[in-house]
Amino acid sequence: MTRALQRKVFMGCRALGLDDDTRRELQAQVTGKTSMREMSEADLKDLLNVLENRGFKPAKNPNWKPTADRPDLRYIHALWGKLGRAGVVTPGRRALNAFIRKRFEGAWGHVPVDVDALREAEEIASVLEALKAMCRRNGLRVTK
Repeated sequence: MTRALQRKVFMGCRALGLDDDTRRELQAQVTGKTSMREMSEADLKDLLNVLENRGFKPAKNPNWKPTADRPDLRYIHALWGKLGRAGVVTPGRRALNAFIRKRFEGAWGHVPVDVDALREAEEIASVLEALKAMCRRNGLRVTK
């Protein structure tokens, strides 16, 4: 979390046109520390609040979607991510949705627009079993 906050501070300083010397002076004023390595998470949040008060608005990623609210759907995302990191599938939500459409549309007669819209326990179980089987075939360890 602290590394992400450090990145946001750097982005904020860049957006406000602060050079390194000015940033370090601001850090010393706000936290009493000139190095971000010495700062706690609370110090970094204080520094970020000062930057936001001066007009910095952190950009939100337009492609970001919240994680699924159900544990079984989060597990689907986790398995897909594991397969993606292993190079077995293309990582990402779009690829996962395409996989579900291709694999299950004929069996179900329909597929939701997004994996997180799945609500039927049998459909979720089918997707989980297919992903677990892919993991096992590719030598990836699966829990549950």
